[in-house]
Amino acid sequence: MSDATKHPFFPLNIAILTLSDRRSSADDSSGDLIFKLAQDDGHTVRARALLKHNRYDIRACVSSWIASQDIQVIIINGGTGFSAGNCTPEAIRPLLDQEVEGFGEQFRQLSFADIASSSLQSRALAGLANNTLIVALPGSGGACRLAWQSLIAPQIDSRTGPCNFVAHLKNSPLKPGR
Repeated sequence: MSDATKHPFFPLNIAILTLSDRRSSADDSSGDLIFKLAQDDGHTVRARALLKHNRYDIRACVSSWIASQDIQVIIINGGTGFSAGNCTPEAIRPLLDQEVEGFGEQFRQLSFADIASSSLQSRALAGLANNTLIVALPGSGGACRLAWQSLIAPQIDSRTGPCNFVAHLKNSPLKPGR
């Protein structure tokens, strides 16, 4: 049996955080897109929030989801560029137990095909905290779709081989010893 089909699909519990000083829940198009993509791929969105760019409010929200036994993946959109007030990387990095350095590198490489050298201004990042995968993306719908389809969806799918993040997440049926 190949690595790609060794395990059945396990739906994960996801939280979505949109960071914007202008958007409201009524026009959170990137949050709505991530919600739809996650559901279409068989995952469950357990929590969703929209906050302004305040690193302490961001940390409080994300920390509560990290501590929750019900949330396995947190996807943050917005606040990763160099615009005034953007503070997502500064808010999130102190919470991480391990950073997934390759995520930001790979995201910028994929983005280069669409936005050329502007991809350098993305500070997208990912990491693990308390066996929760945290991914921080730019707020544009195109960036969210690209990251979901190319990086996030395959890595939160237990069928992806040779490796994925499912075994590293809390309450994972793939955790050693379960």
